[in-house]
Amino acid sequence: MREIVVRSISGILYVLVVILSMHTSYEIFMVLFLILGLQTLKEFKKLIQLKSFTSYLLLPISLLLISYYHPGEIILYIYLGCCLLVNILLAKDLKSTTNSLLLKEQKYIPTMLYIIGGFVFITRIAFSDGVFKPEIIVGVFVLIWCNDTFAYIIGKSLGKNKLLESVSPKKTIEGFFGGLIGAIIAGFIIFNILDIYTLAIWISLGVIISVFGTIGDLVQSNYKRQAGVKDSGNLMPGHGGLYDRLDSAIYTSPFIYAFLQLITYVS
Repeated sequence: MREIVVRSISGILYVLVVILSMHTSYEIFMVLFLILGLQTLKEFKKLIQLKSFTSYLLLPISLLLISYYHPGEIILYIYLGCCLLVNILLAKDLKSTTNSLLLKEQKYIPTMLYIIGGFVFITRIAFSDGVFKPEIIVGVFVLIWCNDTFAYIIGKSLGKNKLLESVSPKKTIEGFFGGLIGAIIAGFIIFNILDIYTLAIWISLGVIISVFGTIGDLVQSNYKRQAGVKDSGNLMPGHGGLYDRLDSAIYTSPFIYAFLQLITYVS
């Protein structure tokens, strides 16, 4: 019950942050995610023992140049491709008995393309079709929260088969499918509330978020396992840091953005 309350608080916090920015301006929207990004970056740097201050400068620069000023499509898609590639390599490491250089030695690459790239594309999602629509982010965060909450409830009550025990002993296959069903149901509800996208797109987003959000959770668990810690931080005493709350959104955002861009071009 306590865990459900924490997850509910996290979901409400996400939505409130975005709704607040919706009623101000795009600039405030960017500043809010910059603040969230800096705290997440601080926690991630501690996990991988990256002491350099440069990464703190890379986040606002990346948000400014890639998200706020909307560079040419070539630059944007090259960066997107690099982010997707790094995320795929991080997922590949989950099944590996020996971690790749991406986990062992290369610290700036995941920092720049996994963490910073995640926040860049979280903010870009609100601009997926060229017009600022932060309600898309609200929908995405609701899908993430529903997937996370349903996965926990079903996994806790019915879970018997471990998903990837070596990385995250508590995650189960039953929990994954519970989250998937929860995200699909949420997609149907969001479609009936927001006048954006078709039902098929919202359900597809639910599936994408469920699959890649779960992988994102596992990637973060892998980093914590390597660091020998339970939580990424103590922003919420006893319940971890901001990275613990945003790991799914960070990992999933490049895949969501790529999907929405594909839909835009196809339509």
